[in-house]
Amino acid sequence: MSEQLALFDKVRAEPEGLRYAADFVSPAIERELIQCIRTLPLQPFQFGQFEGKRRVASFGFRYDYDQRQLKRAEPIPAWLAEIVTSVETFGGPGTRIQQVLCTEYGIGVGIGWHRDKPHFDRIFGLSLGAACKFRFRRPARKSWERFTLDAEPRSLYTMSGPSRLTWEHSIPAVEAPRYSITFRTMGYEPDLGAPA
Repeated sequence: MSEQLALFDKVRAEPEGLRYAADFVSPAIERELIQCIRTLPLQPFQFGQFEGKRRVASFGFRYDYDQRQLKRAEPIPAWLAEIVTSVETFGGPGTRIQQVLCTEYGIGVGIGWHRDKPHFDRIFGLSLGAACKFRFRRPARKSWERFTLDAEPRSLYTMSGPSRLTWEHSIPAVEAPRYSITFRTMGYEPDLGAPA
């Protein structure tokens, strides 16, 4: 009976709308993607007056923290076309990736608690390089309900529904270099003009 309760608690703990697929890409494709990310003009993540330690490059759209709105970015590069198609297939009918964020995490770099901006809909994340602890939390009375996903290299996670809208997520400082490619959908495509 206690084993059944423990199993029930484990099932309940996972945020609704969170999906995970191990070995989404092969080791060879992982190496190619990491090499392509390394050649990008990565810039420290900017949020208002603050600068994060992780380095990023946005495609399709980017969020401007000063103006608090989406801006059009450079088009999604051709070397990402095949993986974007794979992610859209994984997402199911009607999935259309419109924004991609490539991120480099150096040793000792993580990301604090947050939810992705409401301009975006579903979130897909491809983990490359080192594994990480992908942590979730949401308020539970005077405390927090928590869940940790072990995001292994080459795995893909998806956040939709409550896992996307009511749970916050974070990544503690990584112990080895890590890269990620975040793919986002939107409910609509804003008319923003040319890239800024």
